Amino acid sequence: MSDTHTPRAGDDQASDTDVVALLIRQHGDIRNLFDEVEATSGDERRDAFRRLVRLLAVHETAEEEVVHPYARRKLPGGDRLVEDRLAEERKAKETLAVLDEMDPDDPEFMPRLLALRTDVQEHARAEERYEFTHIRRTAGPAELASMAKAVKAAEAMAPTRPHPGAETAAANVALGPLAAVMDRTRDAIRRVMGRS
Repeated sequence: MSDTHTPRAGDDQASDTDVVALLIRQHGDIRNLFDEVEATSGDERRDAFRRLVRLLAVHETAEEEVVHPYARRKLPGGDRLVEDRLAEERKAKETLAVLDEMDPDDPEFMPRLLALRTDVQEHARAEERYEFTHIRRTAGPAELASMAKAVKAAEAMAPTRPHPGAETAAANVALGPLAAVMDRTRDAIRRVMGRS
């Protein structure tokens, strides 16, 4: 039987005082979860996919709330850089939302999952090359640590699965369970960063 918790950057006991290192480790965790979803079936696949959905939601929301605002303010061409990453994230979220409504045993599930994996991996490479490298060069140790703290808090506070009723009923119906995880993650980050 597979591991029953969502991998978290930090499971390797790293100090996580650098947001770039933390997010790169999450990219590895995401790749591992894609492998697990692909290698399993039935209930194990459902469980692995639920963990993948959660980690992707937490990861992308943390980047939107922590990394992208920094990149916009501090990196040359930051607005364009962030807009490119957000376009990639929107495409992945749309595919993820479709997959989230499907039964993992549906014959269409795996081809869609493989397409999502390709998009997510290309997005991760672009982040690492065009955003993370420049953040590491421009942010001081205190800034890297502060951003890492916000990302870790979001991970720890995000639910393992969405809980209906946490947001407005209209929003829950319109956006679905994936949005609930993202909303909770966004709220946790804003609390840690003092932007409630």
